[in-house]
Amino acid sequence: MATHKRAETLMDSVCEDMEEKPEPYFSFGIIADIQYADIDNGYNFMKTRMRYYRNSLTLLKEAVQEWDSESTKPKFILQLGDIIDGFNVPQKTSDTSLAIILAEMEKLKIPFHHIWGNHEFYNFKRKYLMESKLNSKPLEDEIGQLTINEDTSETRSDQESFYGYHFSPYPGFRFLLIDCYDLSVIGRDTMSIKYGMSLKLLKEKNPNEDLNSPRGHLPIHLDSTDAICLAWNYKEILSALQSHPCVIGYFAGHDHDGGYSVDASGIHHITFKGVIETPPENQAFGTMYMYEDKMVLKGRGLVLSKTLHYRNGRKEEPVH
Repeated sequence: MATHKRAETLMDSVCEDMEEKPEPYFSFGIIADIQYADIDNGYNFMKTRMRYYRNSLTLLKEAVQEWDSESTKPKFILQLGDIIDGFNVPQKTSDTSLAIILAEMEKLKIPFHHIWGNHEFYNFKRKYLMESKLNSKPLEDEIGQLTINEDTSETRSDQESFYGYHFSPYPGFRFLLIDCYDLSVIGRDTMSIKYGMSLKLLKEKNPNEDLNSPRGHLPIHLDSTDAICLAWNYKEILSALQSHPCVIGYFAGHDHDGGYSVDASGIHHITFKGVIETPPENQAFGTMYMYEDKMVLKGRGLVLSKTLHYRNGRKEEPVH
């Protein structure tokens, strides 16, 4: 009798394993802070962490190969900024390094959505970026196209150089790319209104001779990153996102240590670890699988896997 019971329990377990698990609606890849440069390894500015400039290209190649080998290919890849390092500027290799990285990405026949970080602006002016392959705005939905507001005090040049858009890869899901350097002294013409506004703010908040640019280009929640990495206007962005119940997640780069938190409204804040500070024997990228009630991150290497349930336990129209 006991043997029969054990066999019955075992059979139940086998049957459960054989049941079909729900398939995700779609998936997408995520990678942050590649910061490639053809230079020797070196420490970060605080002299606390090693940066592997050449090896970041190798890690990108491995990520591309793995995404390409997945049985169900990701619908797109989110490249979260700082694609090449600012050290390319003194080497006069910005264009060459960018071409090398983009050539690797183009081997994957999947669209890349690019976010601009501080290192994009160390290497290039906004006008250059708007005309480069790092401008993935042509991939936006027609309904998502941002229009120019004629009534603002900004010049038309400032408005037209704003980089941000949204797109829907699957019914009921929408992704929003945010320009966190819209208000900044880097990447702006020194005669522009936005530059003047940013310089005034910087003098008020950081009254020293250096007028250093901000360290944060994407994170907006204090518990998901070091405070020094927050966007200048993180409170305004966070408030706007929390006011919409359809928002389920915010993905960021820049803080190479990475981080995670869920805020009081239930929005998941993930700061992805930087490729640039990932040792050669490791990795740092992920694939996110989107389901009806949750998103599941399959991390590689230093990026940890997570299951993240949507706010209120139901799917509305998410915005990332």
